[in-house]
Amino acid sequence: MTLESKLLDGHPRIRNLTLLGLLTTFAILIQGYHPGLEDDAFYLAAIKRNLNPALFPHDADFFRIQFQATIFDKLISFSIRLTHLPISWTVFLWQFASILLILWGCWQISRRCFSAAHAQWAAVTLVAALLTIPVSGTAISLADQYLHPRTLATAAVLAAIVATLEERRLPAGILLGLAFVTHAIMAAFGVSFCIFLAWNKRAPKLAQAALLLPLGWIFEPASDAWRQAAASRAFYFLGRWHWYEWLGAFAPLLLLWGFHSIALRNGSLLLARLASRLVYFGIFQTVVALVIMLPPRLERLRPFEPMRYLHLVYLLFFLLAGGLIGQYILGKHVYRWLLLFVPLVFGMFYAQRQMYPSTEHLELPGSLPKNDWVQAFAWIRQNTPTDSLFAIDPFYMQLPGEDFHGFRALADRSVLADYVKDAGMVARVPRLAPRWKREVDAASGWNSFQPSDFQRLKVSFGVNWVVLARPGVAGMTCPYQNRRVLVCRVE
Repeated sequence: MTLESKLLDGHPRIRNLTLLGLLTTFAILIQGYHPGLEDDAFYLAAIKRNLNPALFPHDADFFRIQFQATIFDKLISFSIRLTHLPISWTVFLWQFASILLILWGCWQISRRCFSAAHAQWAAVTLVAALLTIPVSGTAISLADQYLHPRTLATAAVLAAIVATLEERRLPAGILLGLAFVTHAIMAAFGVSFCIFLAWNKRAPKLAQAALLLPLGWIFEPASDAWRQAAASRAFYFLGRWHWYEWLGAFAPLLLLWGFHSIALRNGSLLLARLASRLVYFGIFQTVVALVIMLPPRLERLRPFEPMRYLHLVYLLFFLLAGGLIGQYILGKHVYRWLLLFVPLVFGMFYAQRQMYPSTEHLELPGSLPKNDWVQAFAWIRQNTPTDSLFAIDPFYMQLPGEDFHGFRALADRSVLADYVKDAGMVARVPRLAPRWKREVDAASGWNSFQPSDFQRLKVSFGVNWVVLARPGVAGMTCPYQNRRVLVCRVE
């Protein structure tokens, strides 16, 4: 084989990889990038503590205990040590790679479901545009605006689905194992779906599929403190779901059955199989969720979030929908692609800007923060002792201009428990409940605190710094302040 023929043979692979890279960039530009946001308050803090065990001497249990069951933070920390890149750049590159791997998995599935290239790429493009679409009733989206183990686990699950379609059981099992040690809950859904998918001759019976239920779930008695923390997670309670959330759960299954019928009429047997198995999977997982989440005696199982199976249903639903739209509507007509994707992209971008209006859309490594709270956290990181213990409004993430940035992840300092995110960790780790309730209760009435109240926190917990929203509290010494935030000593 000549050098010229080798280059020609390799050209499609290079072209496809380039397109996937461009779509990944396109996806991140739409969804934004916000390290330290929401759940990253735990993940980024855990990564930093792996690199510097002196960090978080007072409150590491709020992420350390939960993360004993995942390799995610250890993997990212190892890559930082290996490459000697700054934390911010390494985490961003992992985010890029995880989105790329998801889109690669989507493309591999689309290639097996659709023969036309324009249908394959329409499928992947639709997923890329919709990564931040909410998954009904579950408080998650297809991918987050920061590095999350769910994203890496999803990429592994998609690769396992490809292996299952090709009847390569061993690679599928290995990939699902990798997903499990990254994000066990999402991996469990992946295992469940791959078993449904591997069932070639008939739909599995519920009695047989019951073998998919994870074993060893915790049946600890629930305390009042744990119930208070769990009550803050509305998506744990199916009785609180609105009608449109139930519509969002069942409508994709009905449409997928329609996809199954279309595929059968056109002789696309693999597409038909994938769509029908998604329907069976969705029905089964809904039954499991109802059994787990409705009876009060099984309340300790709610943090396993069984309705989050919808994440995989939504991802594959949009993938198949995009392929069918590309095959039957878009074709090779550029103007049709523009008519679909331009309004869609601007709508998704606008939604992200409305969610985090006080923060730049891309908080890239090396850029100076524009968010006043993030600026204050950066000052704390650079100007306070590592063993400091801070107190902050338990609802600080919901304050105007804060935009759900996590204190621990961005300030690198210990802080008393909050009500917005730490409550979710307590729901998963019940032993933290008494401590969480004690600290949250101690900060009750924060908006009316006076210096004497901060002194009480110092005596009770050892707090020596507080973060206050303006106008602050008279009589406090505050070495840092900006338009919205003051950082004050407790003396």
